[in-house]
Amino acid sequence: MRMTIDVDLEYRLQAPGPALLVIEAAGAMGQELHRSSIDFGPVERFARVPAEEGIGERIVLRAADQISCRYSAELTVTRERPDFDRLDAVEVDEMPGDALRYLLPSRYSQAECFANFVASRFGDIDGGPKVAAMRDWIEQRLDYVAGVSTGSTTAVDTFVDRRGVCRDYAHLMVAFCRAAQIPARIASVYAPSVDPQDFHAVVEVYLDGAWHLTDPTGMATAETMALIAVGRDATDVAFLTTFSAAELERQTVDVRRIE
Repeated sequence: MRMTIDVDLEYRLQAPGPALLVIEAAGAMGQELHRSSIDFGPVERFARVPAEEGIGERIVLRAADQISCRYSAELTVTRERPDFDRLDAVEVDEMPGDALRYLLPSRYSQAECFANFVASRFGDIDGGPKVAAMRDWIEQRLDYVAGVSTGSTTAVDTFVDRRGVCRDYAHLMVAFCRAAQIPARIASVYAPSVDPQDFHAVVEVYLDGAWHLTDPTGMATAETMALIAVGRDATDVAFLTTFSAAELERQTVDVRRIE
């Protein structure tokens, strides 16, 4: 599937200082970039460093009083939708290091809190079917409501409240999977079917020796997602991180399917 991406951001900074941005579609397996451009206007310093797992890049810049960014890209997604019914779990002692680290609890996905629930609710299912069942449970039992969660909302909070946005759905599914000894990490993506259009958080799970994308909100599927970055939780994939207070002045995300 071919798509275009256009992003326009403007934030006012309370004080001059550094900022980190992760907003460009990655040159990763399953997607082919045809063009990409990004413009910040005048900044005091600009650099690129690899993002988590070498997927995508993190832009590091220093700005005076505001951050303005225009990003545009065109790409083709070549990955297929995974058939979870056919994917087997990998034994913990057979996992590579880049999968093992995603079994551990993290700031927003406290996997240890869900071990009993996951065992009692999904204990009779294994591998890909278990992942699909957990994804479906979250999609069916949570209400997608903007503004009810904050930057400190965790998977435990979302499980109790049963509502949130894509980031909250993803944190809960990551916690469920890790509690079931299935490596899982959050992924930031673009997808034309996301409504309202925005940066979108989904989940990658490790099954059958590979990583597979899935969306617990049900808004997007793997073959329609442009992957930006992956990480332990939202801390690693936040599109903008500043070290002083930042006030939103303008933000638009426009993703369109063109083929």
